Amino acid sequence: MEFFKLFIRNTFRQKLRTTLTVFGMAVAILAFCLLDTVVEAWYVGVNSASPNRLVSRNSVSLIFSLPLSYRSRIQTVPGVDHVVYANWFGGVFIDERHFFPRIAVGPENYFDVFPEFLVPKDELKAFWKQRNACIAGRRTAERFGWKTGDTITLTGNIYPGEWNFVLSGVYTGATKTTDETVFFFHWDYLDEALKQKMPARAGQVGWYVIQVRNPADAGQISESVDALFKNSSAETLTETEKAFQAGFLSMTEAIVIAVRIVSYVVIGVILIVLVNTMAMTSRERTPEYAILKTMGFGSKHLWFLIAGESVFISMLGAVCGMALAYPVANIFSSNTGSLLPVFQIHFWKLICLCTSISFGIGIVSALLPIWSAGRVRIAEALRHLG
Repeated sequence: MEFFKLFIRNTFRQKLRTTLTVFGMAVAILAFCLLDTVVEAWYVGVNSASPNRLVSRNSVSLIFSLPLSYRSRIQTVPGVDHVVYANWFGGVFIDERHFFPRIAVGPENYFDVFPEFLVPKDELKAFWKQRNACIAGRRTAERFGWKTGDTITLTGNIYPGEWNFVLSGVYTGATKTTDETVFFFHWDYLDEALKQKMPARAGQVGWYVIQVRNPADAGQISESVDALFKNSSAETLTETEKAFQAGFLSMTEAIVIAVRIVSYVVIGVILIVLVNTMAMTSRERTPEYAILKTMGFGSKHLWFLIAGESVFISMLGAVCGMALAYPVANIFSSNTGSLLPVFQIHFWKLICLCTSISFGIGIVSALLPIWSAGRVRIAEALRHLG
């Protein structure tokens, strides 16, 4: 116990140095937490994908559409429960900075296939009754102050023109990892307008979502679906929802790798800072270590004092960094909009990961001072001026 009191007192002998080191450690841990959460948020769609949903798209690219007539044929494949479809709409609300996903969906059992989107029954019923109705996620509705009955105007880019929608409902997520930023509207509303303005683009969907009865049959069902349209003008590529999401995110993989590298660099920098702090401290206290050796304290006692002080500084900075992580993450999340719709720090992962990293940094930072203190001779140490 006396040793614990001693290295805690030693920690605050140089208050300014210790404060700056703790501050640096706190900033590093905070940055690491945020960067790690950014990576997790980037892959939240992959991690939360349902195992009993398949996505069928054009085999050439997602930007090419599929005929609406494919739905009835996919429905005949054994093991398929439901087949719904969707279209990426794009468009602009106010300006490009106010982004949120906008998707045309159908038919009326669409939300049965996605139980993670919780829509009140009366609002869902009103949505399917009105052709130009829309349903928005809770976060998007709160972001723009939308209320049921409001008229929302989008300016089309993929589909030119002014598109007016009436908000009939707001959905919430069944779990904390559910995206609450999506804007849904009727595929029929889009298709009817295309029949009048651009008939060649009518009767086309962006992708099909297939709900399968048994996830274990997903591979076989995917092959069966693709075989139906082999050698047709619009061949399909059917894969699990997780694979579809991962393929979509692979285009941004370089960004994710860069974020991970930066997070490791942050940890490396603070390790260097703490090593330098402990090296300075060790040099200043060399005569004290000699006196302790003279009084009969062994090398292991010095190791304990040096390592204890290093770990204490490191852990103190980690606690400060973790304490700041949640409020800073909330501010960060409120300013990312729909770019990272699910930005959530996992408490126990945060505790375990940051504690392990901080403890490791504390131990590694103490290795050089421990080695120096252990090899110094008493006579030399007593003559040392710091």
